[in-house]
Amino acid sequence: MIAHLVRHVRIKSIIGNIVTVNVAGKETLQAITPRFGDLAVVEEGAQHASLAQVIKIQDGDVALQVFSGTQGISTQAAVRFLGKSMQVTYSANILGRIFNGTGRPIDGGSDLQPDPKVPIESTSVNPMKRVLASKMIRTRVPMIDLFNSLVESQKIPIFSISGEPYNAFLARIGIQADADIVVFAGLGLIFDDFHFFRSRFEQAGVFARTVMFVNQASDPIVERLLVPDLALTVAERFAVEQGKKVLVLMTDMTAYADAMKEVGIAMEHVPSNRGYMGDLYSQLARRYEKACDYRGAGSVTILSVTTMPGNDVTHPVPDNTGYITEGQFYLHNKMLDPFGSLSRLKQHVIGKVTREDHAQIMNTMIRFYSGANEAEQKQAMAFELSDFDNKLLKFGELFRVRFMDINVALDLEDALDLSWQTLAECFDKEELLMKQALIDKYFPAHEQAGV
Repeated sequence: MIAHLVRHVRIKSIIGNIVTVNVAGKETLQAITPRFGDLAVVEEGAQHASLAQVIKIQDGDVALQVFSGTQGISTQAAVRFLGKSMQVTYSANILGRIFNGTGRPIDGGSDLQPDPKVPIESTSVNPMKRVLASKMIRTRVPMIDLFNSLVESQKIPIFSISGEPYNAFLARIGIQADADIVVFAGLGLIFDDFHFFRSRFEQAGVFARTVMFVNQASDPIVERLLVPDLALTVAERFAVEQGKKVLVLMTDMTAYADAMKEVGIAMEHVPSNRGYMGDLYSQLARRYEKACDYRGAGSVTILSVTTMPGNDVTHPVPDNTGYITEGQFYLHNKMLDPFGSLSRLKQHVIGKVTREDHAQIMNTMIRFYSGANEAEQKQAMAFELSDFDNKLLKFGELFRVRFMDINVALDLEDALDLSWQTLAECFDKEELLMKQALIDKYFPAHEQAGV
């Protein structure tokens, strides 16, 4: 394909990492019509060649994103259109490997040149091939498995702010989740975070079933826009062709949206809310909608991090994300907030593929924790507390330590048993307001309230 190219020597402008080429009066070796998304090579002398991608075609002008930046490129540079879109290597050999934002290996291993490549541009999933979400992904995180179950084919973000350990939490889920393959997409990571993810996956012994696509903060910002597509294309292939249960982890989608904003400004697009482009929703949805449980094949589940600048949930990125995804996990004060978190698909698995007492325990525990917060407010305002208020206060303390701490790791059945034990330590049977059959079956006989 490299031999079939068009050489254009007229570069109209260079703005940021965007090169605009005028295709009028071209010198043709063999005509190839530039298409949106196609690749090109920008050459400045014999030693300088940069990969670029067509991002706009209008009135004979073609705008290209130069992945490695435009430093060292002048208007005398030559452009070669390759006649193909961005591709990513897909084979069993990519497991345990790390790639950059253009799909090149950065772990010092083989370049995988003989392995097949697939285009990262793919169509939406045929609705007839989708299966209703009905299978749970166990993460061994009580606040997820017990209270907001993660379901196969779900797309759900972790809302957080800078300073919270969201990357450590995301890595724990990747290690503990019962997925066949984990595909990690790092967006604008500092080196310490990149090294942390790599080290954690290696130390936990899951690196052999993990693929990493990483754009570091020091890498070209335009490559950041390709990382989700590279990761999701690979995930889709593993799910469809090999029937794998694939979990895609992405962090941080706000950095991805900021990269889109920066490119849009360089192209002189009219900004919308807070400088973001008007197609922010569509661009995010296009990626998140790759989550799917395929009929007769595997599944793709997407768990991402979305940071909220200033802890503002109305910020355009979390605000648009909330309309696309099926709930969110709210990480606050190093804990998953049970009131800010929500899984809209949990009803498809709770009590259906989990234990019979799951729904009752979930509702009762949250009801008592809400009461514990009210009792704490009464205590802070020096109101007189009743005996039941004191029970609620004790329950609240135990609930935070045993369940809300993101470092706690429990199987779902153990978390259910611990819930019954916690209720028994704080309340009498008559105070639970639960189904009597469940109380008779699961309430620990040896525990007494207040002990």
